[in-house]
Amino acid sequence: QVQLVESGGGLVQPGGSLRLSCAASGGIFSIDVMGWYRQAPGNERELVARITSDGSINYADSVKGRFTVSRDNAKTTVYLQMNSLNAEDTAVYYCYVTAKSSRVSPLYIYWGQGTQVTVSS
Repeated sequence: QVQLVESGGGLVQPGGSLRLSCAASGGIFSIDVMGWYRQAPGNERELVARITSDGSINYADSVKGRFTVSRDNAKTTVYLQMNSLNAEDTAVYYCYVTAKSSRVSPLYIYWGQGTQVTVSS
């Protein structure tokens, strides 16, 4: 069973920084995409950033130039470095991976438990 464990959320002042981490473990054969969504109260969940197995990276326009997504060499942990945070970044952040449990299994999407990021003075 694939598990994603997130860490790094919290309260930060406007202009501050946070780094989120998400470690994948369990019955993983291969990971295709790793990334982050976020959901603020009353809003739909939106893609923040993602990184594919070949290293392609995409960001939401609202975070370009401020957030950086990366992964470790083993490609089982994804990070989100968030700089110049503002109140609009306040949300629950969810990591996700698309992964196979075997060579012949389909890709499934797996979600982390979510971590709260609050930007406030």
